[in-house]
Amino acid sequence: MTLVIIIITALVSIGAFSNEKLRNDLLFWPPAVNKQHQYYRFITSGFVHADWGHLLFNMITLYSFGEVMEMFFMLKLNKMGFLLFYIGGLIFSEIPSYIKHIRNYQYRSLGASGAVTAVLFSFILMAPWQTLYVFFFPLPAIVFAILYLSYTAYMSKRGGDHINHSAHLWGAVYGILVTILLAPEALGHFIRQIMNPVFNF
Repeated sequence: MTLVIIIITALVSIGAFSNEKLRNDLLFWPPAVNKQHQYYRFITSGFVHADWGHLLFNMITLYSFGEVMEMFFMLKLNKMGFLLFYIGGLIFSEIPSYIKHIRNYQYRSLGASGAVTAVLFSFILMAPWQTLYVFFFPLPAIVFAILYLSYTAYMSKRGGDHINHSAHLWGAVYGILVTILLAPEALGHFIRQIMNPVFNF
């Protein structure tokens, strides 16, 4: 399922790079959702990206953690569990932006960052001391999570760079909450792991 999502996202995104109408029809535009009831944009916006860098970063991250978490959601839900979780991440992470920009005709948002962040933070909840390589620099997953959320919260408040940092923040919240809802023992496991750090550099 992870590979299917990546392939579909890549094909749609690449097609939209050279087709402005396709991109505009799929991206997240709150007034269109509100006035024209185009609710599909909550989902389709996750399948278009701004450029190659945006697409590659999201899809490499999804590939790195998606297959591991896919097994978890398949066991807790069913074989479509990961897809349901992923789509839920796309929707949930855009809701705050929708509420804030419901009448803002200048606001646009696109990309799978909210859902990808949900997958990443679900993984971090399970393995907080796992080593992640951020631009080839090794960091414990929990340290990365703290730095990432701090940066996201700061940039979301600051604004001005045309990136929907709010989707990153709420995607992370969604990933953590859904994981705990499906596996309440994950919270206790996370606390025990935090109290007994293991570094694998």
